Order: sequence, then structure tokens, then C-alpha cells
Amino acid sequence: MEWVLGFADGLREACEPHGVGVVGGDLSGASEIAISITALGETHGVDPVTRADAVPGDIVAVSAPLGAAAAGLALLTAGQGEGLEAVSLFLRPRPLIGAGLEAALRGATAMLDVSDGLLRDAGRIARASECGIAIESAAVPVHPAATEAARVLNVEAITWALAGGEDHSLLATFPAGAFLPDGWVQVGVVTTDYQGVRVDGAIPEALGWDHFAS
Repeated sequence: MEWVLGFADGLREACEPHGVGVVGGDLSGASEIAISITALGETHGVDPVTRADAVPGDIVAVSAPLGAAAAGLALLTAGQGEGLEAVSLFLRPRPLIGAGLEAALRGATAMLDVSDGLLRDAGRIARASECGIAIESAAVPVHPAATEAARVLNVEAITWALAGGEDHSLLATFPAGAFLPDGWVQVGVVTTDYQGVRVDGAIPEALGWDHFAS
């Protein structure tokens, strides 16, 4: 019971800064903890941006640096995360709640979060929009906390940025020549040369989290 009350307090604390109310809730007993949340909101007169309307020539951009969450998990798994920022970012994310609305107001044609990794979620936009997405790895913003963790673990931080996931960033496409919202960084373009995702012109070996992998 103490854990449940603590979770409820934490959920409330996370929602309050954004003016989000926590309403209702059904409880039941089980051998494992399962939490399901439904979020309801308004689009403030702006049409919803789906993943299905990217068009060739659009630019592809992300709303924040990537890789910190995956880096934090890797540090914890290796038992080397004490005092490092990546661990705190993994355990207590800081999502940029307003980034989606800002992107919609700037004319984003397709958008979704990158919770399963930049490449896997870019693939979802490509599939839904029936197009290809070309990502340039050198353009992908790597979070400084991921770079720090990579030095500790002697690995390449770009792998976390491309396929790590859980970063609470957004991925969107915008018309060519669009002025991106503050903080957004172009990482690629939408193309008709192929369907799916390519990184530096090649099919990537790792995409990100697969919910159906055994």
C-alpha cells in the first residue's frame, strides 16, 4: 500500500507543473504491478498531427538531444551509474510537453514520440506515410549525458541516440524551408528513393525497442 500511495504522489507531482489533473482510477490485486494511463486533452484549434502525412522533400527533425535514457539504463546495468546525469534522466524524465504544440503550429506534417528509438519510430512515419526517411548520423544531436556515459563504458554514444529510446523527445517532419521551433534539430529528409529508413545511405542493423521480440 505504501508503494501505491508513493506512486500516486509522484504522478501528481509530475502532472502539476503542466496543469494536468489526475482523475479517477481503478485498483485491483495481481501478482505483478501493471499501470495503465489514459491522457485526454485538446488541440487548441489545430488539426491533430498524425504519422501519416509526411511528403517527399520534407525535413525530418527531433525536439531534443537523444541517447541519455538508454545511457542511464546501460550504466545501471553495468553498476557504474553513481552520480552520473544519465541515470537521473532515465529514472526521472523531463519531457518537453509544449514541443508538440509548437511543432504543429509551425506546420509539422507528421509527428510521434521516439520512445522506441529514433530509427524505429522514423520507420513508423515512413511506413504510415508510404515514403522513405534518410537520417544523417552526424546530424543527430547526442545528449551530453550520453557522451559522458559512453566514455565511462567505452562505447559509442551515437548508438544510444539512434536506437536507444525512452528519451521523451519528439520526431516530426516539416515542409522544406520551414523555420523549426526553438530546440528542434534537422536530422534528415523524406525521400521517394525507397521506403523505410536509411542511416547514412545504409539499412541500419539496429532499430530500437521491439515490443514483440521474445
